[in-house]
Amino acid sequence: MTKPKLVIMAAGMGSRFGGPKQITPVDDAGHVIVDFSIYDALRAGFGGVVFIVKPEMEADFRATIGARVGERAPVEYAHQSLDALPRGFSVPEGRQKPWGTGHAVLCARECIDGPFAVINADDFYGRASFQAIYDFLTAPGDACEHAMVAYRLRNTLTENGSVSRGVCRVDADGYLSDLTERTRIEKRENAAAYTEDGGEHWHMLSGDEPVSMNLWGFKPSILPEMESRFEAFLREDRAKDPLRGEFYLPAVPDALIREGKARVRVLSTPERWFGVTYPGDLEAVRAAIAAKKESGEYPVYLWT
Repeated sequence: MTKPKLVIMAAGMGSRFGGPKQITPVDDAGHVIVDFSIYDALRAGFGGVVFIVKPEMEADFRATIGARVGERAPVEYAHQSLDALPRGFSVPEGRQKPWGTGHAVLCARECIDGPFAVINADDFYGRASFQAIYDFLTAPGDACEHAMVAYRLRNTLTENGSVSRGVCRVDADGYLSDLTERTRIEKRENAAAYTEDGGEHWHMLSGDEPVSMNLWGFKPSILPEMESRFEAFLREDRAKDPLRGEFYLPAVPDALIREGKARVRVLSTPERWFGVTYPGDLEAVRAAIAAKKESGEYPVYLWT
C-alpha cells in the first residue's frame, strides 16, 4: 500500500496574527510549528509531505521548511488561489477571501494518490496524534471510513481573542455523530461561549466538548465527494455571501455521516494542542516547545 501523505494547509492569510505566522520561528533554532508536525509525522511513518500554499508564498516555503524537510522525505507543493475553481465558475467581483479549508484540500488533489492526513500549518498536534492517524490509515478497513483526532475545547482556547472550532458529538461506539462549525468561540474562565450574531447573544459551552482541530485521516474516497459538494456550494451557498462564504473541510464528512455514506472514527490523544492565532500566543508556544525539548521529547535541532 502507498504510504500515507501528510497534507498541510498553509495558505491561510494569517490576518489575526498580523503576518505570515506559518513561517514565524517558535524556538531559538529557527523551527516553525509545522517543523514539529512534519517531524512527528515522519517518525510515525508517513511517506511524503504536500504543502498547500499561496503561489506568492511558495518561494519562502521552499527556502525554509521545504529545504529542511526535502532531505528526509518527498515534498510537493499545491497552490490555493481564488481562481482555482471548477469549469463554469468564476470569482465574484470584489472577493479576496480564500474559499476555505475544503477548497484547500481540493487544490492538492493531483498530489494525493492514496490515504492521507490533513493538518493546519500553525497548530501543534503532538507525536501521539500523528501515530494514531497513521495507524488508522495503514490498517485494513472500510474505504468509506475516515478518522479525526479530537481535543477538549478548553485545551484549544487562547487568552488573546476568539477562535473557530468544529464542535463534535461522538456516539457510544466512538464514531462522529455530527460536527458544527462555531466560528467565534471565546474563553470564559474554565469554560467557553460562542456567538453566531456578532456578539449580541452568547451561548455557553462547558469546555469539555470534543473539537476538531483539522487533524483528519482520509481514505481516497473522500475526494470525489469533496469535489461534488464544492460545486454544490458554489451553485447554492455562494449566493448567500459571495464575498466571504467559505467551504469548510469538516462540512464534507459531516454531510456524509448524515447521509449514511461514511463513518468517521474519533481518535483520542493524550496530547495537548497549542497554536498561534494571535501575536500574543507566540510567547506561550515558545515556552511549551522549550519545555518539550528540555524533557527530551524533541532534539534541539530537528533536521540535523
